[in-house]
Amino acid sequence: MKTTITIVCVLIVLSGIALAVLSHPAFGLWRHVSKERIQASPNYREGMFHNQEPTPQFTGDSASTRRTLWRFLTNKDTLRVPQQPIPAVKTDLKNLLTDSDWLVWFGHSSYLLCLDGKRYLVDPVLKPEWPSSMMLKAFPGTDIYRPEDLPDIDVLIITHEHWDHMEYATLRDIRDRVQHVICPLGIADYLRYWGYADELITEMDWYEASEGITCLPSRHFSNRLLGKRNQTLWASFMVESGGRKVYIGGDGGYDKRFAQIHEHFGAVDLALLENGQYNANWKYIHTTPEDLEKVILDLQAKQVFTIHHDKFALSVHPWYEPDSVAHDIATKHHIHLLDAPIGTVVKY
Repeated sequence: MKTTITIVCVLIVLSGIALAVLSHPAFGLWRHVSKERIQASPNYREGMFHNQEPTPQFTGDSASTRRTLWRFLTNKDTLRVPQQPIPAVKTDLKNLLTDSDWLVWFGHSSYLLCLDGKRYLVDPVLKPEWPSSMMLKAFPGTDIYRPEDLPDIDVLIITHEHWDHMEYATLRDIRDRVQHVICPLGIADYLRYWGYADELITEMDWYEASEGITCLPSRHFSNRLLGKRNQTLWASFMVESGGRKVYIGGDGGYDKRFAQIHEHFGAVDLALLENGQYNANWKYIHTTPEDLEKVILDLQAKQVFTIHHDKFALSVHPWYEPDSVAHDIATKHHIHLLDAPIGTVVKY
């Protein structure tokens, strides 16, 4: 009897701890979910969002997938993480003029973009606060920007809900300096829960447009917490202003959408494309080196800047490989590849 009581007490305590942890706002567990808009989407079927093409999250046999995940969790290979600090530049972002078009990359998929006098902030992950610090450990030298370094933001763009793209602490700290938010379906529920005014948020389905920004597909997935996947939408975006076009690629594997985007929008001045955290066992949801070449050729952008690398080790490839892959492709096909250290002001 005493043993049973002890076990029950331990389970109650553990359950209480788990509930306390999951109640942290970053998980969004208690947010209100706006089901009507989501369920009305043509991309939402059978209780979840779907890609345009069938997209298994993992490929290969299950044993291979398990080995890959185990290697990711236990691998101490020094090639996954740089042993020396990565070169980075600390730029005074608040005093950057907006009279020209420029880009400042913060590593991985976070960057500040100036286009036609407006500042666009994309997928900012700049504050290693718990609980995201449990999952994301920045490479030496890359973690030099904080939310307080950012200027006022005209448009904040979130591509999807994953922790390496949508970070609670950063979004909380910049909330009062954001004039407008663009995001895919379901993301607004998080933002409202985190204190963003509803009138600031424009939530879009694929192919919807607002004020020069078009929400476009990507080939990915979503989940923020254990449970059912694909309850919020993932997206890429085209930003058009001042006669120029910038494609914000977000995350996702290769499919026919890049050729379709070129056919619809024509010449794109700058494309920011995923390049990193790839693996053959999840080749449909992230861009592999072989497919990056196809993406670039299909899209036919005038200039390319690759992202999703040089800050976090979320796969098992060498940390420096994505840069090398992009340069090889650019040399082979005479692509205008923009490449600069984190924090550098890049004119485009």
